[in-house]
Order: sequence, then C-alpha cells, then structure tokens
Amino acid sequence: MKTRHVFITPDLDTAQAALAAARDAGVDDHDLLLVARSDIELESIPDDRHEADTDLMPAALRGAGYGGATGLLAGLLAFAIPPLGITLAGAAAIGAVGAMVGCWASALVGASLPDPIRRKFEGEIQAGNILLVIDGESKLLAVAEPAIVHAGARVLPYQAATALA
Repeated sequence: MKTRHVFITPDLDTAQAALAAARDAGVDDHDLLLVARSDIELESIPDDRHEADTDLMPAALRGAGYGGATGLLAGLLAFAIPPLGITLAGAAAIGAVGAMVGCWASALVGASLPDPIRRKFEGEIQAGNILLVIDGESKLLAVAEPAIVHAGARVLPYQAATALA
C-alpha cells in the first residue's frame, strides 16, 4: 500500500530540484504532485503536476464503501424477513444501489471541500511555499526522503494511506 508524504519548499527552483531528486531515487512520475498558491500554479506548474483542489475522489470512494455496506446490510435484513420476498440477488442489488447513492452523495459533498493537504497546510501555501506530495511504498520513500531533503525540501508532518494507489 502506498503512503502519501508531504515536503515543503520555499520556491519553484527548490521544488524542481526536489522533484528531480525524487525521480532519481526511483519515485514514479505519476506519484509526484505539487501544491501551491493558485497564482503560482497557473503561472509556473504544469497541469500534470497539480494536486486536486477538492476532496472529490477520496470522498466518492468512502461514500461508495459506506453506501455499499449500508445497502448490503439493508438488503440482507430484507432477505431475512420472508414476507418481503427479497432473494440474495435482490440483497446484492440493494447493496449496489446503496454504493451508487453513497458514492454520488459523498462526491457532491467532497467537491465542495478542499483536499486534506490544502486544508492542513493552507497557511504554508498562502505564504508562497510549494508543497511536494509523494505517494510511494515505505521502502521507496525511505530511500527518496534523504535525497529530497538534501535537495532543499523539508518534511512536513503528514502521512496518509493513498486511496487511489
């Protein structure tokens, strides 16, 4: 399972050096993102390096899981009551509908919330610092972290399992 780590850099040149150090340490290009103030992102950071501005995808995944579990539980409960005539296939269908409704509702809410990294480090971002976000296995991150720090980045207190690994 991949873990998300966050590093802070004072400027774009240091962020570019930290990106290069991470790549040299073996971090896949798709696992590297930059988070910055919107004016810095628009002017200086390529689109493929932007971190999502909202909590949409993680919220949708959480909603699908919780909605599916709730729907399946409701379906199994309905299956246990014989007069309702629900089959096991019907219980599974109710679970699928629960997953879809949970995904949709959570995605709507998640689209209106900033992503967790932006929420936690809003002050650093507004001060003009650039965050380097890396998703990776713990062994790879143990090798990459010293190289990134040597390039001028500083580790921030953030570790989370990556939902979309």
